[in-house]
Amino acid sequence: MTLPTTPVPPAPAPARPTIVLVGHGMAGQRFLEALAERGTTRRARVVVLCEEPRPAYDRVRLTSYFSGTTPAELALADERFFTRHGIELHLGDPAAGIDLARRTVTSRSGGTLAYDALVMATGSFPFLPPVPGRDSTGCFVYRTIEDVLAIEEYAASPCRTGAVVGGGLLGLEAAGALRGLGLDTRVVEFSDRLMALQVDAGGGRVLRRTVEQTGLRVHTAVAAERIVADEHGVVKSMALSDGSRVETDLVVFAAGVRPRDQLARACGLSVGERGGVTVDARCRTSDPYVFAIGECARAADGNVYGLVAPGYEMAECAADAVAERFAGHGPSAPDGAPRTFSGADTSTKLKLLGVGVASFGDAHGTAEGSMDVVYSDSRAGVYKKLVVAPDGTLLGGVLVGDAEEYGTLRSLTGSVPPVPPESLILPAGADAPGRGLGPAALPDGAIVCNCHHVDKGSVRAAVSDLGCTDVAAVKKCTKAGTGCGSCLKVLGQVVDAELEVNGVSVDSGLCGCFARTRAELYEIVRTLRLTTFGALLDTHGREEARQGDGCEVCKPAVASIIASLAPAIGAEGHVLDGEQAALQDTNDHFLANLQRNGSYSVVPRVPGGEITPEKLITVGEVARDYGLYTKITGGQRIDMFGARVDQLPGIWARLVEAGFESGHAYGKALRTVKSCVGSTWCRYGVQDSVRMAVELELRYRGLRSPHKLKSAVSGCARECAEAMSKDFGIIATASGWNLYVGGNGGATPRHADLLAQDLSDSELVRLTDRFLMFYIRTADRLERTSAWLERIEGGLGHVRDVVVHDSLGLCDELEALMAGHVASYEDEWAATLADPEKLARFVSFVNAPGVPDPSVQFVTEREQVKPDLTLLSGPDIPVRTTDPALEGTAAR
Repeated sequence: MTLPTTPVPPAPAPARPTIVLVGHGMAGQRFLEALAERGTTRRARVVVLCEEPRPAYDRVRLTSYFSGTTPAELALADERFFTRHGIELHLGDPAAGIDLARRTVTSRSGGTLAYDALVMATGSFPFLPPVPGRDSTGCFVYRTIEDVLAIEEYAASPCRTGAVVGGGLLGLEAAGALRGLGLDTRVVEFSDRLMALQVDAGGGRVLRRTVEQTGLRVHTAVAAERIVADEHGVVKSMALSDGSRVETDLVVFAAGVRPRDQLARACGLSVGERGGVTVDARCRTSDPYVFAIGECARAADGNVYGLVAPGYEMAECAADAVAERFAGHGPSAPDGAPRTFSGADTSTKLKLLGVGVASFGDAHGTAEGSMDVVYSDSRAGVYKKLVVAPDGTLLGGVLVGDAEEYGTLRSLTGSVPPVPPESLILPAGADAPGRGLGPAALPDGAIVCNCHHVDKGSVRAAVSDLGCTDVAAVKKCTKAGTGCGSCLKVLGQVVDAELEVNGVSVDSGLCGCFARTRAELYEIVRTLRLTTFGALLDTHGREEARQGDGCEVCKPAVASIIASLAPAIGAEGHVLDGEQAALQDTNDHFLANLQRNGSYSVVPRVPGGEITPEKLITVGEVARDYGLYTKITGGQRIDMFGARVDQLPGIWARLVEAGFESGHAYGKALRTVKSCVGSTWCRYGVQDSVRMAVELELRYRGLRSPHKLKSAVSGCARECAEAMSKDFGIIATASGWNLYVGGNGGATPRHADLLAQDLSDSELVRLTDRFLMFYIRTADRLERTSAWLERIEGGLGHVRDVVVHDSLGLCDELEALMAGHVASYEDEWAATLADPEKLARFVSFVNAPGVPDPSVQFVTEREQVKPDLTLLSGPDIPVRTTDPALEGTAAR
């Protein structure tokens, strides 16, 4: 890549056709990929003039930066893509002018470049309402990574409050970002409801109530009238059109966007009356050598599209036209006809502030004679509306709070569903024939992936004709599921259904030993009260696996099932009792986490992160006496690294004597329940979050589950404990507690979904009991609650029906199972110390119990020990090579 200040070099001789892309956003990058797929980059010189200092990135996921996603992770392409295809990318050097007569483009650095085809992909710019004071220090727009970085930097100064002007998609995303930065945030929306373009009045009411439960304050049907700044020009408040004033330290304008068509206007291209470069169905402008795609273009149907999917379609269309003209490539449309773009489906599915929102088709019922079918549960924060024609044709709909059926409903739009429309939106458990309506109901022409316009027939063909055997292969073949990802659930259903039609069995068994899923094995163990792995394998394992020893997949999975059901089925509860000990993996086998040099870490439980000075001193003394490395964890605990296996019982003994117990950092069980200081100390707290966190952690400690469980309790909507990123998170309200479920941090972050709100202490505990036991009962092996919630049939709506409304009649049983766990809990460290047989396993060498492992060695760094990795890797060994110039070099 050239540096931003490098002028555009002249074309090499002999000159090939030159294609210039002006702008490098999401649509621009898709255009480049489409050119490469058609082989055009091998035959033509391709030059990109990019205004931003970085290559194209996923602007749709911009807000994920505030939950840990880095700018590099948002990137849509890396330097290797441009090198591989010979594409010249000029960052920070946008086009400054276009000469249509000479067919040249001049960049900001002063370079002039002749072109044979020019594609404008300049995108859009944020609309700034004519509000006096909008240029004050502390006012921002929300459009690029640079905008996000600037907001983050400014918010780190003494800012306590923020305001967002605009309550649409971008406005709510910006509000979520400000809330994530710890600001008390308000949203000001001129319309009478949030997301007015996507949801109707009923959906708007439910959305507002749910959004306000997250701590945001919403002002609708009111406009920002003036930004009030102090004598230094720094924002202090915002005056509203209803005469009120909002105190704020920071203002973000997210009131929509406008096409960036200034270059087109300046050079004389035709531009729409309300902006946007006018193009025909092949994305050609009024000049035959210039094309326009994405948000800067006004399509042949007269609309400017601000969504990713239409931009991608336009990119494909323009790439076809350019490839045909300059590279001899024929049309890529399946029927051989030229690809055209005359309009797009504006269906949208997204999650804002943890709330699922979707709209599709004629969401507002504008068609003559259309009728509405509505399901609303304001307490649960769910609103669903379908728009139906008099003949039963599904025209569109709105989903708020539960958008799990979006993929199926959108695909059925334009057809008469095979079941009554009301059955498509009723909650799981209702007597409705449409529940569980599978992919067989979709016609082949139904669009599965809106981003890349892939229909069901294409997906089926990828499986039946091209031999794809899983979703990953279909994604690579068709691009379905590689855009926004909202179609992945339906895509997986279509793939599995087609495999079954072709006689390819989809083996859902746990492993080679069991043909049953983990959930099925759980039911077998619970119903038949099987207390040993051997009994389960010999009676319900695959024929070839019976009388065997099992494998490394099923042994720990079954051990976890038996441990979670131990009180109910009469099994031994300790993981090191009898046969159970042989089923555990290394961490559970020694009740500690194995580290890279063969030593172990010890993590005592610190409920709610609350600890006395005396206990802190004990931890320090133990770490000092055993020479352990100490680290504060993200879960508000203290981790001690570097213990040899033979040292573990001695360390535990001192910790147990001081009142500590196992923190289960080694097991697939509850880890921690974090908390902020809550109303006891914090002036913003509305409930005692520490007390609740301690109670929940002591209740669920030792609970074995398909995967680890993390929780947190925040004492107010400022959310300092990060409850929205936990498997089950609790946020205090003035009326009680809101319970969120299915959150996750790590490599695939996911905001938790609201399960129930304004709960009393007893209601919160009861629903959490039910949720956890239902998850343990139905999840797959090593499936976090976030993945489980998205996989389970019916999603959040089904889980809510089961857990809150007892639709399956399971709640008494779920509560009884949790009560059994609570009553039978014992600390695994203390129980091991009291049992000589269990203690005997804690040796480095069984034939020399008193001898420590000599390979576990340490060196000192920053006044603490760390593993001696040189000892582990061994010395450098000279390697003789065939190249005399390299002879004598060393390789490790």
